[in-house]
Amino acid sequence: MSQPLVLADDVDAAARRIGSRVRRTPVISGRAADLGLPVDVVLKLELLQHTGSFKARGAFNRVLAALDAGEVPVSGLIAASGGNHGMAVAHVARELGLSAEVFVPSTSPATKRERIAALGADVFVIDGLYDDAQVAADERGAVTGALAVHPYEHRAVVAGQGTVARELEEQVDGYDTLLVAAGGGGFIAGQAAWIGDRRRVVGVEPVASCCLRTALDHGRPTAVEVSGVAADSLGAKRLGDIAWSVVRRFVDDAVVVDDDDIRDAQRVLWDQFRLVVEPGGATALAALRSAAFVPEAAERVVVIVCGSNCDPATVAHRNSHQHEQG
Repeated sequence: MSQPLVLADDVDAAARRIGSRVRRTPVISGRAADLGLPVDVVLKLELLQHTGSFKARGAFNRVLAALDAGEVPVSGLIAASGGNHGMAVAHVARELGLSAEVFVPSTSPATKRERIAALGADVFVIDGLYDDAQVAADERGAVTGALAVHPYEHRAVVAGQGTVARELEEQVDGYDTLLVAAGGGGFIAGQAAWIGDRRRVVGVEPVASCCLRTALDHGRPTAVEVSGVAADSLGAKRLGDIAWSVVRRFVDDAVVVDDDDIRDAQRVLWDQFRLVVEPGGATALAALRSAAFVPEAAERVVVIVCGSNCDPATVAHRNSHQHEQG
């Protein structure tokens, strides 16, 4: 088996590079009885990161490393995104005094597109899904020469995302298993690169967009169909090659959940913690709620709640209406 392309040393270097430019996000305890789970859990609230997701970590590491190497051109940054990564790139560009262009698919929620623009980036809407936006961004970047900040297919991005797990180990002592939502694989690969063989890492995907589970089943990244409620954040058609080099070595399993499971996890996070969590951000918890992942009786589980970028009405109002009808 070939060497993983991102290792713990790369994550450590990323943490030193980005420093205080990202928030140290909190952890909270969730009681089994409150959450309808078989065990108590710890929630890592990465949805409280700048721009509402973990993406700022990888984007900062990628761009700061390029700045150190003198590789950022006057044309600035360019990226494709379902929304969260685009917000992070726009935030990084604003913080570092750079320009940015972000290509988003027409299936991305309007709230995400509007936020990217509000952060100062030029936004281009492309018909289709994330991969269609990535093709358009690549074509544009070939013309402008802007620095490409890919959401997961770059070692510096993956290493930056891994700083969540590094930070977590300073906050929670002795946990057994980390549940992580997976899309193109950059986020889970970053956590796995830091953790290595020391703990279990389990990916969680929507059944309608499961390129990680498919890659593990086929022994290589394989294209899948993409749809479902979390497609804007977890809707990559194919697992990234850099991610695959890490997850094939260090990810223990990947489970899938359906859209109803994800919506259920959103509702319980609102009910118990008053957290507005987007579908992709609630996907990891959905694995526990739906029993797609069943922990051992004494297993210490940490769940990363990784994104908050949705219309609050899609979570809170729906839940209130159901209570009124009940």
